[in-house]
Amino acid sequence: MEEIGRTTRLTIFDLDPRAALDRLLTERGVDYAQLSARIGRNPAYIQQYIKRGTPRRLAEEDRARIAAYLGVSEALLGGPEPRVAASARPRGGDMVLVPKLAIGASAGAGASIDGEPVEGRVAFDPKWLRDLGADPRALSIIRVEGDSMAPTLSDGDDIMVDGGDAAARLRDGIYVLRMDDALMVKRVSRAPGQGRISVISDNPQYRSWDDLPMAAVRLVGRVVWTGRRVR
Repeated sequence: MEEIGRTTRLTIFDLDPRAALDRLLTERGVDYAQLSARIGRNPAYIQQYIKRGTPRRLAEEDRARIAAYLGVSEALLGGPEPRVAASARPRGGDMVLVPKLAIGASAGAGASIDGEPVEGRVAFDPKWLRDLGADPRALSIIRVEGDSMAPTLSDGDDIMVDGGDAAARLRDGIYVLRMDDALMVKRVSRAPGQGRISVISDNPQYRSWDDLPMAAVRLVGRVVWTGRRVR
């Protein structure tokens, strides 16, 4: 909320999810029926949600697709707040403690970063994180499962995911994403055509998708660093 003189102006972060979505659509010139079609719903679905309160809250899959399409955090639409890294003050000055989550990318049906238990925290120098171009407030570390991204990433590698760098800033790179209810780590690049992407497995023995609509995936965050055990 911003105070200007004696007046108070609400920002989009102060609005309830329906009002926030309504404002986002107005700002982007997207009508209700267009968004309904984008997420595979009947033409009146979004209007009923915003104006009549039906349904009371967006289904998780609908919310994820809308957030990806509009390039915003799901938290604006009633989703969980993104997990953030905590600051610490061990010897040697300020450090950022990045949560290591008890989950792996390519972990199977139903997996999600949001709400997963923290199994530990790893301390990083904030300047080093800034040099990576990472947002210290939105980082988490998860484990790679499987070899679909070999040789770039191997089974058991730890990857640092910047949840503040997702659909809104999409550019070619490696991302953690959710598709068909599975959490994956894949290489993502823009495909020809507006709102189209390619989702690529570096290991040619695994499937890639050359041309997908953005709404088909939820980009959780960009992979900015990896660490692995020497074998």
